[in-house]
Amino acid sequence: MFGIGFPELMVILILALIVLGPQRLPEIARALGRGIAALKQAADETQSHLRDELQSVRAGSDVTATPPVPAPPQKPASDDR
Repeated sequence: MFGIGFPELMVILILALIVLGPQRLPEIARALGRGIAALKQAADETQSHLRDELQSVRAGSDVTATPPVPAPPQKPASDDR
C-alpha cells in the first residue's frame, strides 16, 4: 500500500490519534473513506467511458461526435472616420 510497511502505518495511526483525538478520528476516517470511494468511482467511470470511446473509434463509427458549431456572424466593418 503506497510502499508503506506495517510499522510505518502504525506510527502514522498513532500520530493521527494523538493529533486528532479519539473522538474526531473515526469521523475523519469515515470522511476519508467516502472521499476515496468517490474518487475510485469517478476513475472507474472515466476509464469505462474512455474504453467505450476507444472501442467506437476502432469500429470506425464515432457516434458521440457532435458537429462543429458554426462561427457567429461577423459585423461588417464600418468606416466611421
